[in-house]
Amino acid sequence: MLPGFPMAFVLQLIGIFNSISMKKLIFTAVCLAGLSACNKPAPTPTNENTATNEQKAIGGDKDDHGCLTSAGQTWSELKQNCIQVFNEGFRLNPVNPPKGAAVISAFVLMSDDQKKLELFLPDEDEHETTILNNDGKGMYENDEYKYDPEKSVLYVDGVEKYKGNVE
Repeated sequence: MLPGFPMAFVLQLIGIFNSISMKKLIFTAVCLAGLSACNKPAPTPTNENTATNEQKAIGGDKDDHGCLTSAGQTWSELKQNCIQVFNEGFRLNPVNPPKGAAVISAFVLMSDDQKKLELFLPDEDEHETTILNNDGKGMYENDEYKYDPEKSVLYVDGVEKYKGNVE
């Protein structure tokens, strides 16, 4: 007798065995065993296993403002939103880049009303930006920086450091 099976089921199997070929009987038995295995729930992981198997999603890193840094987003104080400065800002390249080194650009972004300008400088820690105010004469400045939009030149402490391609 087969353990775990009711007697009527065993008798039906014997009757089937007499009426069908051995290959069909083996195929039916394998299918029944396979289907019964599908009924068992998968073991649930414990808290230890869950903690060790967790992985951070690739490309999901966000800064304090919720900007996706892996997508090139950074926070803009003027826009009060995450932006891709290389798509929305104006590129300024170093006037005297070091030979053999990569050219790392600065970017400027003007407010919609043209009263303020936001600087995105490559050497700023934590991607902090600097806001310059329009002086009423067409220049944007603060104590350290001055930007001339006509020439597309950024001066740092009175020295020309970055320049855009203006024709």
